[in-house]
Amino acid sequence: MGLFITLEGPDGSGKSTQIRRLSELLGHSGIEVHTTREPGGTPISDQIRSMLLNPENRAMTAKTEMLLYAASRAQHVAEVIRPALEQGRVILCDRYIDASLAYQATGLGIPLEEVRSINQHATDGLWPTRTYLIDVPSELGLQRAFAGRGKCLDRIEQRDLEYHRRVREQFLQIAKEEPDRIVVIDGTQSVEAVTEAIWQDIRRYL
Repeated sequence: MGLFITLEGPDGSGKSTQIRRLSELLGHSGIEVHTTREPGGTPISDQIRSMLLNPENRAMTAKTEMLLYAASRAQHVAEVIRPALEQGRVILCDRYIDASLAYQATGLGIPLEEVRSINQHATDGLWPTRTYLIDVPSELGLQRAFAGRGKCLDRIEQRDLEYHRRVREQFLQIAKEEPDRIVVIDGTQSVEAVTEAIWQDIRRYL
């Protein structure tokens, strides 16, 4: 069985950059690795991603958003994540269930247990072995997102600062409740320092 690792964090935390860097390190170590992201990761999931992130979909309700994320995740787990794990690969996934607990539950006011239960069903109970939460202040994360994307922010990124603060607080609360699974990394450090902090921990599982 392989190793399932997820990276989480507020928008602009640098998750995607770290996944690329970690994938290179694992590859250079001779380890077979598969990188993926959510929402997305399969043709069907990518179509759902387009709906979720399209700024024009302003009428989307909180419950619809939550269910679409879970649907995308169900397809992703069945088509990509479980098969890769069964092949003994290391999976590096940009976002997973923790993101739904932060963005849809706390962010949008849906009961946490409702979101947790639906995602438990969608994934048949598959949780990562290790999660790295790259934490940055909400203001800094949004500044980074805006600098990198300009005015092309997606539907979620366009939400107000208070929403993003709730999301960050929930990520930190989850980390506090699950210290055996989640490692909090200071995302205000240099890109190299963040990579090194994660790499030193991942090596214990290889």
